[in-house]
Amino acid sequence: MSLKVFDLQCELGHVFEGWFASADAYESQKKGGLLCCPVCGSNQVARKVSAARLNVGHLKRERLEGSRESAAGAAHPAVAGGPMAAAPEAAELARLQAEILKHVRQVLREAENVGSNFAEESRRIHYGEARERPIRGVATAQEQQELAEEGIAVMAIPDFLDDDHLQ
Repeated sequence: MSLKVFDLQCELGHVFEGWFASADAYESQKKGGLLCCPVCGSNQVARKVSAARLNVGHLKRERLEGSRESAAGAAHPAVAGGPMAAAPEAAELARLQAEILKHVRQVLREAENVGSNFAEESRRIHYGEARERPIRGVATAQEQQELAEEGIAVMAIPDFLDDDHLQ
């Protein structure tokens, strides 16, 4: 089965790929509010104008390697595992975004999950009542605002970046 690969962008300018069974599947997910930016979690996602690409997983790597060698430097279509057809700036942006997501996931794996005690434990650490360490957990919007007003820096991370959430 071939998948449609669309370049998407949130209202904050984060660019990422979305893979869909069809253009109708993309539209359906967009209307249903199921699309979100992997960087900031925004649901305000739009499709960018881009060259059409397909994920053609059924092609064998040997065929791709052979065609690359025989073309001796000719341009190749963008396929899964092949060179990107996007401009160098877009490729670099995608690489940077992927690297950031990798680091965020690493930080989350190494942080202690304090669950719904996040606001309380953040305060205890900030005021020296608990040992300093990386923590993660859940806080309401009001708790986040109160922490910010106290000078305690916190950052909201979308659930899908937390490996515990996926299990």
